[in-house]
Amino acid sequence: MAVSLERRANTVPPPDNVPAEAWRMAWVIVLGAFMTMLDTTVLAVGAETLTRELGAGIASVQWVFTAYLVALAVALPLCGWLSRRFGAGRVWLVSLAAFTVASVLCALAGNVGWLIGLRVLQGLAAGLLLPAGQTVLGQAVGPARLGRVMGTLGIVMSVGPTFGPVLGGVLLRGLSWEWLFLINIPVGAIALVLGLRLVPRGEKGAATRPDWLGFVLVSAGIPALLYGLTTWGEGGEEFGAGVLVPLVAGVVLLAVFVRRSWGRENPVMDLTLFSSRVYTAAVALSFFAAPALFGALFLLPLYFQVLGGSGVVETGLLLMGLGFGSAIALPISGKLTDRYGAGLVAAWGSVATLATTVPFAIGGFPPDGAVVQILLLARGIAVAFLLMPATTAGYAAVTKDQLPDAAAQINIVSRVGGAAGTALFAVVLANLLPAGGDAAFRATFWWLTAAAAIAALLGTRLWWVTRRA
Repeated sequence: MAVSLERRANTVPPPDNVPAEAWRMAWVIVLGAFMTMLDTTVLAVGAETLTRELGAGIASVQWVFTAYLVALAVALPLCGWLSRRFGAGRVWLVSLAAFTVASVLCALAGNVGWLIGLRVLQGLAAGLLLPAGQTVLGQAVGPARLGRVMGTLGIVMSVGPTFGPVLGGVLLRGLSWEWLFLINIPVGAIALVLGLRLVPRGEKGAATRPDWLGFVLVSAGIPALLYGLTTWGEGGEEFGAGVLVPLVAGVVLLAVFVRRSWGRENPVMDLTLFSSRVYTAAVALSFFAAPALFGALFLLPLYFQVLGGSGVVETGLLLMGLGFGSAIALPISGKLTDRYGAGLVAAWGSVATLATTVPFAIGGFPPDGAVVQILLLARGIAVAFLLMPATTAGYAAVTKDQLPDAAAQINIVSRVGGAAGTALFAVVLANLLPAGGDAAFRATFWWLTAAAAIAALLGTRLWWVTRRA
């Protein structure tokens, strides 16, 4: 059963210094997260090249991306049990090695069928790598220092999406498609060598059997839900059978999973963590904050390309301000979180994110002008004060033993929230574009503003809950 630790999570003592060995370990964990983020964002610009070089149709190449997403969603629910059973550090090291080897094999794939199959292996490893790494960090440093360390990890999440497309475009201009995967090898090798020395293995738990039926339910339900949302966004149309069937199946499977797992002994994921008001408020904020990041990362490149006529590399350069703003703000956000509490920082970050989204909806300035770059820099700073504190609040509200489940659950919620927001924005934009690009983007940015407004309300609620705990 979950133990509510709201009082501990929100009575913030003066933060002590993070030991040097903890920082060294944190940067190794960051390398692993950077590799998965780099892989996803670099490959995002390679669909046309893969279609041409592998002699495959665009529908087949799309499964190179979809198979990875589905496999990642399958692995996420099992990460908590694996970390409890074998130790989070061991899970991280094995998944890091598997992702690196899978990257080599993807580069050697002779046809699109093999590439799709190997991307499944990559996705399974990626689904374990990030939550296991977050668990290692949380268990090593404790809640009083978690904000600063999570801020370091968050730099990867902000820089990767803006740096990756630029690197992908450069690689495809000068080298072959295989380098989209080979670029992972040196990062993975360095992280593995350092990880074997610096990452604690964690404690092995009792040899309890997982609830395999529960695992089947959640590992089928989450991919079905994500697949339905992704298909909806890609099609840009109303609900058809190809969208409705996986969405309904996903919702039903997850509902049965929740009913079966709540209060069950040895569940795949401990859902009684939601008995903590702080944890529940943090998870709710993470769900609606995800579209603020992932939805914007979908809309902004199209904004530059469709309205501004920018190419792939030029678009990546125009987006650098967003990543730069987050990168410089995240260490500050982490320090403030440890000193004043995650609730207060997340509340201000959510309001700032809303304030930096509204101007895009109002419009009236050129996409490639200085105003947009100032807004992107400010928005990057605002998002840094929203996403990381929301996650940190959830992790700080549980015990050390519950952290593997919390990491898996918050990652799942963020993925689903990001996919739902991106799909909604894609459909709105696709339906309005024929009537005019400028009006279509302004209307879609109003939908993004609505998501940011909900996040602002939930950020304020998280602050209120932490103050009353």
